[in-house]
Amino acid sequence: MNQQLTPPPAKKRLGVAMIGYSFMGRAHSQAWRTAPRFFDLPLTPEMTVLVGRSEGAARAAAEQLGWAGSETDWRRVLEREDVDLVDICTPGNTHAEIAEAALRAGKHVLVEKPMANTVAEAESMAATARRARAAGVHSMVGFTYRRVPAVQLARQLVAAGRIGEVRQVRTQYLQDWLADENAPLSWRLDKAKAGSGALGDIGAHAVDLTMFITGQRFAGVSGLLDTFVPERPVAESFSGLHGTAGTARGPVTVDDVALGLARLESGAPVTLEASRYAWGRKNALRIEVSGTTGALAFDFEEMNVLNLYEATDDATTAGFRRIQVTEPEHPYLEAWWPPGHGLGYEHGFTHQLVDLLTALGSGTAPSPSFDDGLHVQRVLDAVERSSAAESRWTPIPPTVQDGAAASVPDGRAAAPAH
Repeated sequence: MNQQLTPPPAKKRLGVAMIGYSFMGRAHSQAWRTAPRFFDLPLTPEMTVLVGRSEGAARAAAEQLGWAGSETDWRRVLEREDVDLVDICTPGNTHAEIAEAALRAGKHVLVEKPMANTVAEAESMAATARRARAAGVHSMVGFTYRRVPAVQLARQLVAAGRIGEVRQVRTQYLQDWLADENAPLSWRLDKAKAGSGALGDIGAHAVDLTMFITGQRFAGVSGLLDTFVPERPVAESFSGLHGTAGTARGPVTVDDVALGLARLESGAPVTLEASRYAWGRKNALRIEVSGTTGALAFDFEEMNVLNLYEATDDATTAGFRRIQVTEPEHPYLEAWWPPGHGLGYEHGFTHQLVDLLTALGSGTAPSPSFDDGLHVQRVLDAVERSSAAESRWTPIPPTVQDGAAASVPDGRAAAPAH
């Protein structure tokens, strides 16, 4: 006799509109498709509409990436009742206008980093987000590297006291995609659109990673910016390092490298480096945290590995312990593959949505908040102002403490205390 199974109760849907569909839009689309299929989430996201400037291109992108429809005016999607959340994957100069309008329209917001191009924009966005949060409308900044399992484990180990009190942090983000002086111009090299160069594009991640792992914000910084190649070919004239570039060139108005010497709230010193001119480094986001009783080291080019040194080990066998962060006890790993089967870049975006949807489902504020994004923007601004003033020490104003910056997202496996 066949027994009729009672279907589980339907979960509340969350209609999503994504604005922009290039590199970040493709990564976000993959995450929206994947998150509800690997994780048990309180909300069911629906990929409702993709927004782009060109009708034909937006329609083609929507079909390829799995969106139900397309639109060419982001303002129109804010009027739609079937849209509950707006995912912003556009250049930085558009973030503030879109995010604030969406929040005022009662839509939750996920915005790519850096949150804005200026401190003034970020302050306005954070103030709007606070008002919206009081009405149950939430927002989050897309610092996806927080969602790498090894980074989550590092944060948990620091919080559990496994390396003692944080004494010093060394953070780098190195890439080489602009090391060829004939690499073409793009919007990322235009200050009016990008806000800054290596400083905001990848330096923002280095700043946020330091904040997240240590649980501290920045107190001040001395900075240095440099632009090695002031002019580059327009895209149509590009032929690459081993060819002859065309004659049409345009100005580079952002930095190629950003350096900083900073202090955290506790007084612990931090060295920061962000460069898109580091030959051989493809996506080397690195951080080493030294404490009173040990140290942690992480490099995204080996993203499934965390290195831990504990000074209490026997001196005859002491050394950095290589932890393969692929066990089901590690953050997020319970939903994926057998131990040893590593994750990739795209999984961080999936985990970002898992945390966002879990927070929205419980009515709590997701992390990192717009206040966190504002603090990162203030650090970037301080580096730039310091560089313009012969690397003068520049204090960083405190940002509203909403409790999100130092928190470990709910539902992640806790690290054991030593």
